[in-house]
Amino acid sequence: MKDFIKNLKIKILNNGEITYDEAKKLLNISIDDNDLLEELCCSANEIRKKFCGNRFDLCSITNAKSGKCSENCKYCAQSSFFNTGIKAYPLISKEKALEEAKKVEIEGVHRHSLVTSGRGIDKNSKELKELEKIYLHLKENTSLSLCASHGICDEETLKTLYNSGVETYHHNLETSRDFYNKICTTHTYDERINTIKLAKKVGLKVCSGGIWGLGESEEDRIKMAFELKKLKISSVPINILMAIKGTPLENNKPLEKREILKMIGIYRFILPKSFLRYAGGRIHLEELQEKGITSGVNSALTGNFLTTTGTTIEKDKEMIRRNGYEI
Repeated sequence: MKDFIKNLKIKILNNGEITYDEAKKLLNISIDDNDLLEELCCSANEIRKKFCGNRFDLCSITNAKSGKCSENCKYCAQSSFFNTGIKAYPLISKEKALEEAKKVEIEGVHRHSLVTSGRGIDKNSKELKELEKIYLHLKENTSLSLCASHGICDEETLKTLYNSGVETYHHNLETSRDFYNKICTTHTYDERINTIKLAKKVGLKVCSGGIWGLGESEEDRIKMAFELKKLKISSVPINILMAIKGTPLENNKPLEKREILKMIGIYRFILPKSFLRYAGGRIHLEELQEKGITSGVNSALTGNFLTTTGTTIEKDKEMIRRNGYEI
């Protein structure tokens, strides 16, 4: 297996591409085999250096509208289907949005996103008009690259966001096509894919990844990675489920730390040129968080996340620099 990993690394470093069957074979690496896991992680790091260099990208989010979501995603605290005790509130003002953005800009974040609960934004809605004003306000008063995460949207809505200064649209696949209907039944996988394609069509970059630990198999995770590869996604957030009380997944067992590392390494083999982005739940890695950023990760969502506590921006910057990256 060690020779297989080395030869596969050489293939990718020479601009070859991993096949689905080769990725499946990497799943056979036991997380208890220190030598093989280290070979995978070090190889992934070599691939990252070759194609992405030492640049590390930091982004942050503002939870701009919370709760009362019409969708039944089983992992989500904001779904109206579940009683999680989350605080619900309407869309924030442009003044509050700017205040939050300025805080993270001062701390050295590069990108900033507004995230709203709900199925999506209608092209004729008052909410879209308000968001348009907010993004224009942020564009005029910060130097941040603006991102948006507003669910399933049509082409006209996405075009409005683009014209308001948004550069990147965030829309996760969450899991594989095969597993998706076990997680959500109020909208389809194809609706998510269509939103991504429309975002690209209007000129937006796309950030899309998913959540590990929903109950999916390891093979489901690589299926999602190949879907992201097919869609040519340049920024892939890796979330680890933070099981929230009141959701159907509240009793899901946390993933093993070394299993997370293995999957990070495999994702780098599948997506050699993408930003693999630490996102929600990475605190499950505990002391191995630093190992993750020498195993393929080269970007991070930092600060406080949506409904689970993240880490501080300054601590992230210290960790990143310790490991040879430039922010």
